[in-house]
Amino acid sequence: MPERALTLTSSVVGGLTVIRVEGVLDATTREQFADRLAVSPGDLALDLSGVSFMDSRALGLIVHQWQTCTGAGDRFALVGVQYSTSKVMWITGLADRLPLYDTVDDALAAFG
Repeated sequence: MPERALTLTSSVVGGLTVIRVEGVLDATTREQFADRLAVSPGDLALDLSGVSFMDSRALGLIVHQWQTCTGAGDRFALVGVQYSTSKVMWITGLADRLPLYDTVDDALAAFG
């Protein structure tokens, strides 16, 4: 069975830290994803356009990060989320509550 890899890269766009997530978000990559989120500063966008699969545990980490950011008065966005790879977000109803944007520019525009 091939190894399930996760690649996390960061950049700053308009004062927003953007973490691009590529690969699988599941039990095999949960710790790597959690460790990266734990050191994410302030305003944050997670670019999930490169995610090939997401499980409920990964969604739990994302919800926790959203709550942490907004609780601290920081901005938070999810970018490029695809139904086909992140169905759990829709099944749980969180797609209607989480701040979803097509692009980082859309998120920045919404933040003003």
